[in-house]
Amino acid sequence: MELAIGGSGRPGEGGAFKGFPVVGLGASAGGLEALDQFFRALPPSTGLAFVIIQHLDPTRPGVVPELLQRATPMPVSQAVDRVKLRPDHVYMIPPGKGLAISGGRLQLTEPPEARGLRLPIDAFFRSLAQACGDRAVGVVLSGMGSDGRAGLEAIRQAGGLCLVQAPESARFDSMPRSALQAVVPDRVGPPAHLAAELARGALLSDATRPQALAPPAEPDPSAFERVCRILRERTGHDFSLYKKSTIHRRMERRMGVHGLEGIGAYVRFLEEHASEADSLLREILIGVTGFFRDPEAWAELVQEVLPRILERHPEGGTVRAWVPGCSTGEDAFSLAIGFQEALAAVQPASPISFQIFATDLNRHAIAAARQGFFAGGAVGGLSPQRLETWFRPEGTGWRVTKAIREPVVFALQDLVQDPPFIRLDLIVCRNVMIYLSADLQKRLLPLFHYSLDPGGYLFLGNAESIGGFADLFAPHPGRARLFSRNPADRFPRTNTFPLGLSNRRDLHQEQPMPKAAINPQQIAEQALLQRFTPPAVLATEAGEILYISGRTGKYLEPAMGKASLNVFAMAREGLGRELPAAFRRALAQREPVEVKGLRVEADGSGQAVDLVLQTVPAPDGAQPAVLIVFKDAPAPHARARTAKSRPGEADPGRIEALEEEVRNLMAELQANREEMQTSQEELRASNEELQSTNEELQSTNEELTTSKEELQSLNEELQTVNAEQQAKVDELSAANNDMKNLLDATDIATLFLDDRLNVRRFTTGATRLFKLIPGDVGRPLSDLVTDLDYPALDQDAREVLRTLVPAQKDVADRAASHWYAARILPYRTLNNVIAGVVITFMDITRAKELEARLLAHAAEGVRHG
Repeated sequence: MELAIGGSGRPGEGGAFKGFPVVGLGASAGGLEALDQFFRALPPSTGLAFVIIQHLDPTRPGVVPELLQRATPMPVSQAVDRVKLRPDHVYMIPPGKGLAISGGRLQLTEPPEARGLRLPIDAFFRSLAQACGDRAVGVVLSGMGSDGRAGLEAIRQAGGLCLVQAPESARFDSMPRSALQAVVPDRVGPPAHLAAELARGALLSDATRPQALAPPAEPDPSAFERVCRILRERTGHDFSLYKKSTIHRRMERRMGVHGLEGIGAYVRFLEEHASEADSLLREILIGVTGFFRDPEAWAELVQEVLPRILERHPEGGTVRAWVPGCSTGEDAFSLAIGFQEALAAVQPASPISFQIFATDLNRHAIAAARQGFFAGGAVGGLSPQRLETWFRPEGTGWRVTKAIREPVVFALQDLVQDPPFIRLDLIVCRNVMIYLSADLQKRLLPLFHYSLDPGGYLFLGNAESIGGFADLFAPHPGRARLFSRNPADRFPRTNTFPLGLSNRRDLHQEQPMPKAAINPQQIAEQALLQRFTPPAVLATEAGEILYISGRTGKYLEPAMGKASLNVFAMAREGLGRELPAAFRRALAQREPVEVKGLRVEADGSGQAVDLVLQTVPAPDGAQPAVLIVFKDAPAPHARARTAKSRPGEADPGRIEALEEEVRNLMAELQANREEMQTSQEELRASNEELQSTNEELQSTNEELTTSKEELQSLNEELQTVNAEQQAKVDELSAANNDMKNLLDATDIATLFLDDRLNVRRFTTGATRLFKLIPGDVGRPLSDLVTDLDYPALDQDAREVLRTLVPAQKDVADRAASHWYAARILPYRTLNNVIAGVVITFMDITRAKELEARLLAHAAEGVRHG
């Protein structure tokens, strides 16, 4: 497709989720850090639902929701099957599962393989695009590989929002860079910047923008014309005849990207920033395409129409087809597959080849189409049999085979400005005209009629029709939009090319050149050249025409197919055999070469022609050129009447010249034959060696590709696990710091012993009672030197470990200067497992002193009483 903004067949229409926008966040290695930054910058109330798709280790429980919950007040939970999406909630894909969305609910799916290369982000993004349409938001964050690229393209085609983390801010930039190669995102930046822009609401479409924002103003016609003029001047493409509504939608999206209010502000921005014109062009030329879109219509084309086209070539030849607006090539390759299947079904007696001209206005789409490579999700419209027959797996996707790639020729073409292909048997123009104005459609259909041969077919999209041109095309019986071309005499071919020139009122009108003074000598020379000089052309050594003098239409004509100015390709019938040989002789001997007695067929009549070829030296050592002069000669019978020889007597000079020419040609042919045989033998040997090497390399490449995919998937999972573990380590470090400060603040001497009563940990206060240093960790309690008068400490600790009954006892130091309340407790883990004992010593010296004073005071009272 040349354009894909709205229109029929757009993903997300029909049964789409009409609720709040849904944001899909795709991340892999390094994604936990990016997600943390994203949600910390996001306000708690946005009215959006968030679904996180990350590459996780399927053998480990997911802890990402727990880690992300610290970054946002929104509820973060692991997705369960059929859970209903709610705004201001965050959902996380479970480990070892796939995720899809349908009807506002999440659906868990089982991946085809537990490990290996899987693309869960692409799968969810495509599901999101289909379910939510222009309410879908795709965010690609840090990660390795290219997962998310194809899914982001689907969201863009559905009219959704595409955000990509800036590669320089990502820990692993492969996924962001791959996404940037596939689409023009609405915003590129660090995760926090993307979250802020998304929360601001300016990037959302009219359907998803909060109601508090005012609706956009009505488009200004003059501003639209200014935008079209800027695009025409900077890109060379004229969109003035396209539907204004489609262009306005793309302009509004660019306005939201730059935070501009009003089309006038955007026009000024477009005038001030030269690069914006290219960005708007790429935004306009979004392609919605796929293999065998509308399968029933394609089945009718392949099973009924293509066999009829093949039957029109009983003697063999080439079937020619044209696919305008081919986008990334899916329609063109679908047609190539259809031709192959029709050929296999018909099995014509004479060999028939086919050639498909696939054109588009988008140079990026054409570049991608020429590669013939499609990601795994892009081949969804193909049956397993077609996929296995016409594609071969390669890396993360599929590449078309040679059988359907070679017949397809991709080229840039603007339907408004460039001339069409002609002598065609079929035109496949699906969902292109829905983006064109009614006036341009009225010009385009006669153009298709002109391009097709009588009996040719036109294949349109489901939302397109031939309008008021029933005299040009007859509908084919069936449900598909197939039309056959009516005979040419029912419509005069009066098309003018390019189609849009008549409507370009604002094209720059060149000022007429001032008239020069009359020069009699120049007038005379021009008259002599026009009247008495024979037609001639100047060509390079390769035959490319540099200059044409006089009228050469009787001798040369444009060749069919791609435009060419090669004199050998343009030579009319009768010159084709003699002209190349004479051209080579003229280059070799650098003397004039004459060829007489040729006969050229032009306009249904013959003309005798003599050729004179002369090498023209070029200055400054440049490559020489050859001047070819065409001289009309008298007809053979007129020569016979003017010849001096008797009737029936041959011209000896002519016979000798012909014999000499034959000898030269035979010698040249023999030399060429010997050179060709030698070359063929060398090429055959080289080809055998290359085939053997290629097979070995293919086998090695397949093994390496498989290993690479498995290692990449495992590496991504390990990166995620490492990030989770690092977060846990940070959390544990914080807990340890809290515990250390708590114990230091209580100033209670504490010993932690394991189940063998070896020292596990101790507080600073414990060093006042026991001779402890950091190296004593792991020593038995019985080996510790203490100032306490507590010889049964080891025995009491063992009893508590045996009975699990806490013990408490007041003990004094050996000098009896300090008293301590010794308490022995079992050490229980979070899993309620006994892993040792904890002994605490609380200083009760002050309490003991008070107790002693009270006892002494009481005894004194008794004595005095």
